[in-house]
Amino acid sequence: MIKKSMFYIILLIFIAIIFSSCDSNNKEQVIKKDEKVIIGFLMDTLKEERWQRDRDIFVAESEKLGAEVLVIAANGDDEKQIEQAKYLLNKGVDILVVVPHDAVVAKKIVEMAHRVNVKVVAYDRMIEGDVDYYISFDNEKVGELQGNYLVEKLKITEGNVVYIGGANTDNNAHQFRDGAISVLDNYDKINILYDEYTDDWKTSVAREHMESVLNTTDEKIDAVICANDAIAGSIYSLFAEKKMKSILIGQDAEISACQRIVEGKQTMTVYKDVRLLAKNAAKMVIDIVNNKEINVTQVIQNDFKDVESILLEPIVVDKDNMMELIIKSGFHKSSDVYRNTNPDDRPND
Repeated sequence: MIKKSMFYIILLIFIAIIFSSCDSNNKEQVIKKDEKVIIGFLMDTLKEERWQRDRDIFVAESEKLGAEVLVIAANGDDEKQIEQAKYLLNKGVDILVVVPHDAVVAKKIVEMAHRVNVKVVAYDRMIEGDVDYYISFDNEKVGELQGNYLVEKLKITEGNVVYIGGANTDNNAHQFRDGAISVLDNYDKINILYDEYTDDWKTSVAREHMESVLNTTDEKIDAVICANDAIAGSIYSLFAEKKMKSILIGQDAEISACQRIVEGKQTMTVYKDVRLLAKNAAKMVIDIVNNKEINVTQVIQNDFKDVESILLEPIVVDKDNMMELIIKSGFHKSSDVYRNTNPDDRPND
């Protein structure tokens, strides 16, 4: 009888332990559900105005959605970016968002993240390999807009064109170039006098490219297409020193470029509203962590697979639509853009 009683007591204790364990697990799940999402944001650089804006908006939007963002910039150092990825993964981030310095080297970051079941989103620059998602603008279209502006808006269908590209290690630089050259190639009388990538997007290197062109030819340069506005700025400075003029095309709609445009020093830029990019990226990333469906716009092939992607639309900006697109949208202030112009020449807000 005593043995029977002991058996029931032990059984009851065992059952209590099981239910206690289940309850503990349920509590743990609730706690995890309520925990703040931690996002690791690996950036190539923060030296340019454009990337500072991406960081600030992405962090603000993520925090608004209840997440915390840990931001680190590698300043163009591949090994440093890999070490930074290790650091963030050891910190226990829920997801990595990466602006890679080198698309191929960054494959290592994806591999490290996947080993600990962390997904990776390529932000504005594609990563080669098994990256999970990609969000950017339609970068090939950026180049097409530059080329089309030259031949359709400016009616330049013959003459000498110089193309100064971005970093060869940056997939975007290839897409910008491919888009622009695909347009120019349709015109037999357009001579692409020079076509070169720029190491690490360094404006000093871009200037050296342009100096090389000027030192090796007496040909008139009818237009210079640049892979971003920072490069366009360096080319303008060189031209100003030499008292030269040429059609100058850039992209990014940086404040300095917008100023040059309204001052007649740069012809056009391509507006990629990084506010939309950063906000869409923040929502996308948190939805990924929470296993929500991601509304991709298309898939983009990298060297490994078709990557589910969200691509936003770029827009041409010149002096004619500066007020409508840049000022009224709040991207830049009128007082900043028109700072160096004659007040009588400024359009009404």
